[in-house]
Amino acid sequence: MKQSIARVALVVKDYDKAIKFYTEKLDFLLVEDTNMGEGKRWVIIAPQGSKECSLVLAKADDEKQEASIGNQTGGRVFLFLYTDDFWRDYYKMMEREIKFVRSPEKMPYGMVAVFEDLYGNLWDLLEPK
Repeated sequence: MKQSIARVALVVKDYDKAIKFYTEKLDFLLVEDTNMGEGKRWVIIAPQGSKECSLVLAKADDEKQEASIGNQTGGRVFLFLYTDDFWRDYYKMMEREIKFVRSPEKMPYGMVAVFEDLYGNLWDLLEPK
């Protein structure tokens, strides 16, 4: 049997603001943006070169979902952005005013720093060893 995680839903306040952040600040690709009617859209974004997993931007529907925006994992790192050149991407993200909440650190598994997305979700920028 072969299985894989294909998509991860990321709850957002606004589709267009989220698309703008991920495509302009992180250089992600907008893979799909389909109108589903009644204010709903099927929006998929992915890092350039991504083969397996992508994000579905899911606009919050109610107060419970809105309360989880930016904190889908209770304050832990939520997503892991792998790179083949940590310093290239780190400096580019700094120039684009991405907020890093943990400075770059060499760990046994690779070079890593933690940043926030536009809603405060925590991400690892990671160049694996």
